[in-house]
Amino acid sequence: MLVAFSVSPSGDGRTDGSVHDAVAAAIRVVRESGLPNQTDSMFTTLEGEWDEVMAVVKQATEAVGDYGSRVSLVLKADIRPGHTGELTGKLKRLETALADEPADPRLDPSPS
Repeated sequence: MLVAFSVSPSGDGRTDGSVHDAVAAAIRVVRESGLPNQTDSMFTTLEGEWDEVMAVVKQATEAVGDYGSRVSLVLKADIRPGHTGELTGKLKRLETALADEPADPRLDPSPS
């Protein structure tokens, strides 16, 4: 399964509104887990079995809890039994589809 999540503290945090220290604590947990993962500016995606992925999400959420009196967690899961390597596989299939199809003429900004 793939789980994309975002976790952030609120209350008693930095006066400038930044949460990068808290996010770094969560990402350390993710990276130390050994599970395949990717982080972008909005979400971290993990790949693994249900119990192992959810355990990492829980530990990351607890790590962020040290930075505020409240924690917000957003989670999205793609549960597809029997499939592995989807963290990169889905993107490869998308890029192949984009390369194989001609551009949509409705999206062409050049005048006719």
